[in-house]
Amino acid sequence: MSKSSFFVPHDIAAPIAGAVDGPLAGLTVAVKDMYDIAGERTGGGTPDWLAAQQPATRHAGAVERLLAAGATIVGKTVCDEFFYSVTGANAHYGTPANVRAPGRLPGGSSSGSAAAMAAGLCDMALGSDTGGSIRIPASMCGIYGIRPTHGRIDLSGVMGMAPSFDVPGWFAGGPGVFRRAGAVLLGGVRVEAPPESLLVAEDAFAEADDPVAALLRAALADMEAALPSPRPVRVASDGLDRWREAFRIVQARETWATFGDFITRHRPRIGPGVKERMAFAATVSAADAAAAKRVCEEARTQIRALLAPGTVLALPTAPSISPLIDSPPDALESFRLRVMRLTCIAGLGGLPQVNLPVGTVAGCPVGLSFIGWAGSDEALLDLAVALARHGGLTG
Repeated sequence: MSKSSFFVPHDIAAPIAGAVDGPLAGLTVAVKDMYDIAGERTGGGTPDWLAAQQPATRHAGAVERLLAAGATIVGKTVCDEFFYSVTGANAHYGTPANVRAPGRLPGGSSSGSAAAMAAGLCDMALGSDTGGSIRIPASMCGIYGIRPTHGRIDLSGVMGMAPSFDVPGWFAGGPGVFRRAGAVLLGGVRVEAPPESLLVAEDAFAEADDPVAALLRAALADMEAALPSPRPVRVASDGLDRWREAFRIVQARETWATFGDFITRHRPRIGPGVKERMAFAATVSAADAAAAKRVCEEARTQIRALLAPGTVLALPTAPSISPLIDSPPDALESFRLRVMRLTCIAGLGGLPQVNLPVGTVAGCPVGLSFIGWAGSDEALLDLAVALARHGGLTG
């Protein structure tokens, strides 16, 4: 399949070979166009930002680790503008093709990385996740994806968005490479504990379309022998919308702090959806953000108390199958709101979450997620491998 649907026009001229040997030797990696690659400009999904940049003088920390481990970088992938969307569409570079759900969106903002992975153009791919930008495209494209514990992966040389929630992460087509990449990329504090308690987020399942929820509950039942006995819980005592709105406001305030000066001075061309969100971000006051931050801190405390070491939470990754590419703006905004009710949980908690491909609804991929305790990234990767061996996954 042609690379043009997945990789940016300002792509690297040739693959960048990694070390001769290492744990990722022989594997290829696609890189979201927010990671610096030495000698290249980093575009962030928008041509006007790209035009204002100088070539990077060194690789981003995560890219350097992959190369040192033997991986080969094959290209820079398309992403949503300023990473401020979950659809995967880009008004300037086009929408990467979702080969697992033709005619439907790939999910964003790490759309090119996920779509290239699903199309077999690489063995793994780097993305990032602030409000769902790895988890949602992983679910929509039927691949493995992880949002790591906040702060566990080197952010040097990576464009930021909303620092309270930003994390680098990765995709893979199978559980083995998925886990091997973690051994290379994860730093910081690892908290060992065997998963001994499984919670099922009933309020999150209630957000999902009936066919999606039914498939995921059936998948959990199929995995019963490889999982602790499930216990139903409500994650958000006051409802997920209160958390979602607080997340939205803090994210907007921080995003404007990151990009507002550039937007004000350069007046870049911004596509639909992202343009309206940036306009809203410009209006969020310090007082609004401070009030929302208090809600976020309360949520973080509640979520982390629920997910002590040894406890994992099961929930739908996305509330529905991927929307059609030509969905009207109001339908896409509704989809975004529903998505954020689910993705804000791990984001507010600063916790790791994996998407596992478990099946299809109407021929479109559907993902099941597990959120773990802080520092449980390796435990979640091990769980993905164990469930694949059990036969509960489709990837």
